[in-house]
Amino acid sequence: MLMAHPAVLAKLIDEYEALRALDAENGGPRVRQRLADVAYTLCVSTGTRDVDAALVAARHRLPGARPEDDSLLVS
Repeated sequence: MLMAHPAVLAKLIDEYEALRALDAENGGPRVRQRLADVAYTLCVSTGTRDVDAALVAARHRLPGARPEDDSLLVS
């Protein structure tokens, strides 16, 4: 499987978290689509099927990640 560069993963994580913080799910159609696109790209880039697993996998591939990071998901 191809692995995304850590810089790409970091950018995707930052954008996803920014969109979530701005409550993009309740925004206009373009904003909701961008959130969906970023989530999909995270999943493809990490070989996962849902965004929560993708975020965990992406964070583990960033420089300085520790094995215990994101071991428990908090809703």
